[in-house]
Amino acid sequence: MECKIEVNGNLEIFNVDYVAKQAAGAVLMKMGKSVILAAVAREEKAVEEDFLPLTVQYIEKAYAAGKIPGGYVKRETKPSDSETLTARIIDRSLRPLFPKGYAYPTQISVIVLSADNEVDLQVMSLNAASIALYLSDIPIKAPVCGVRIARIGKEFILNPSNSKLKQSSLDLYVAGVKDELLMIEMRALPTQNEGIQAMNELSEEEILEALNLAQKSILDGSNAYEQNFSKHKKQSEIELKNEEENPVLLSFVEQNFIDEIKSAVNQMAKSERANGFNKIIKKILKFEEAEKNVWSEEDILKVLGKIKKRIVREQIIFERKRADFRALNEVREISIETNILPNAHGSCLFTRGQTQALVVATLGTENDAQMMDLLTEKNPISERFMVNYNFPGFSVGEASAIKAPGRRELGHGNLAKRALYPSVDENYPFVIRLVSEILESNGSSSMATVCGGSLALRAAGVRSLKLVAGVAMGLVFESDKYAILTDIMGLEDHDGDMDFKVAGSKDGVSALQMDIKLGGIDRKILKEALDQAREARLHILGIMEEACAKIEVNEEILPKLEIFSVDPSKIVDIIGQGGKTIKEIIEKFEVCIDLDREKGEVKISASKNDKIKAAKEFILNLIQGQKGKKFVKDKDLSNFELGEEFEGEVKKITNFGAFVELKDGVDGLLHSSKIKRKLNEGDKIRVKINEIKNGKISVHLADE
Repeated sequence: MECKIEVNGNLEIFNVDYVAKQAAGAVLMKMGKSVILAAVAREEKAVEEDFLPLTVQYIEKAYAAGKIPGGYVKRETKPSDSETLTARIIDRSLRPLFPKGYAYPTQISVIVLSADNEVDLQVMSLNAASIALYLSDIPIKAPVCGVRIARIGKEFILNPSNSKLKQSSLDLYVAGVKDELLMIEMRALPTQNEGIQAMNELSEEEILEALNLAQKSILDGSNAYEQNFSKHKKQSEIELKNEEENPVLLSFVEQNFIDEIKSAVNQMAKSERANGFNKIIKKILKFEEAEKNVWSEEDILKVLGKIKKRIVREQIIFERKRADFRALNEVREISIETNILPNAHGSCLFTRGQTQALVVATLGTENDAQMMDLLTEKNPISERFMVNYNFPGFSVGEASAIKAPGRRELGHGNLAKRALYPSVDENYPFVIRLVSEILESNGSSSMATVCGGSLALRAAGVRSLKLVAGVAMGLVFESDKYAILTDIMGLEDHDGDMDFKVAGSKDGVSALQMDIKLGGIDRKILKEALDQAREARLHILGIMEEACAKIEVNEEILPKLEIFSVDPSKIVDIIGQGGKTIKEIIEKFEVCIDLDREKGEVKISASKNDKIKAAKEFILNLIQGQKGKKFVKDKDLSNFELGEEFEGEVKKITNFGAFVELKDGVDGLLHSSKIKRKLNEGDKIRVKINEIKNGKISVHLADE
């Protein structure tokens, strides 16, 4: 069956009961020239553990854009970072829909079969997955709808094309069901006006205005999907787990151990709380009641978890008290140290309470940029600003091996990147890589990465437009009462109803991420949370400004760079036949060179300025038909003759030969093909001139 729906300005075509018919729910969705298959499969047997075993896969097929996968293996293998991040967005948007007690292993697969360069694949994929899930026999109350909001000038635009998004100063991705917002991803996009870059942060009022447009559009989309697909939804016969109450155990624990549980809850670290609960479990197992009622450690732990959650929430709602005794709007103590790593370009150790991030900045050349293939882009994208986030087990006291980054690590790194990217001058000549090593974690290590990353950039001498700070907000909601928490720790994140991360400068928000567990959030509460986050952000920025003023940039180890222009037609002379000339320059002067053939731009970078200066002088002399300063000059040609022999010292060994000093500071190149024994720098050898050409002298061994 084919179903055509006009949703939020887009014509969406769905084919139901057409492909993947053995799946629990499947749909083929078309929009423009894009085609996406979404399929949901579930196991018949529920897991015994108390969690939702949901997995989401998002896969882009290279053939969808008429491409063959790059690299040695010509097929799709490990998901790219962008695919993983899209899968994470779909997961975060759909997970809150599953009813309590659902414990069947479930797989949602989203496959891009055809890609239109102008169609937003993230929005399309979420909506396709939502329809497939709604059509299945899994009891979902209504379909999720995803939208993207852009801003061009002062106008908010709903679901822009990919080319329109590139002109936007805002990228806001929102998912919800009916009038409830479930997931928000927002980033400010920098723009250039007459050569001046603007960060384009949004004020809290502007964010609410954009979210209001998103909320109305989501309501329209969710209603349209429900109206068109409710009659095709499979009947659900799934049994949901009932929360197994053990009133006898619950009563026993509350009567005898409530004070000890409160004490354990108010322990600062996760490991300390776990030790406290383990001691309580061992005590309970020694009682006769435990043996009589056959209570297991697992039974007791479940009850302790339930009581712990109730204590945490009641303390916050009714006593306005948090586990670490902070005020609801209080930020934990912050300490900052910069450039603690003597041989790193820039570093910052940012500590907030029991969360600690060591963020390190490294500057590189164009060759160090990350190349990425995107399905909707014809050519590879060069990523010049990278943020990598690492979360080792020891940061939370766990004895686990350090592995490749997973979805969480990629997501946190991407959030920090989106927050910091607008603050970096797009004309900054170096490629930048930030690495955040989380050394300790008890709440919002991603926001610690933002704060530490902003200062690490300054510590590396990077021209950032403004300092950027981030803070994680929480929400606890009980009946008609609620509490908004500033700078949440791990316990409050786990037992609360919202995780709301806000990052930005003193002038506004550059990135935002929100996940709701309770099913939607009131606009009034959202405004309060944004305002409270702004107070916290300004407080943190004040501390960061003080630390920034004390930064001592280690200029000695920073790479040096000079950019100059030449006639574009002369670039080939710099490269030389088969790249021979540029290789020799790089090896001789110990520099890195990047060339722009179209602009005629030459970038030379090195550890020392004198090396750059010498390489630049040689290049300019070379393209002017002259010789480099350290090489043969016109007036010196008469001093060298073909066949002339010299006893010279080997000055430098390269992969294509050795430079041998002749006289007057002039070197000759002994090509690797002419070398018959191993040479070391400083060796004395006898050579004979066999060629003088283009300001360079080539030699061979005198005994040949």
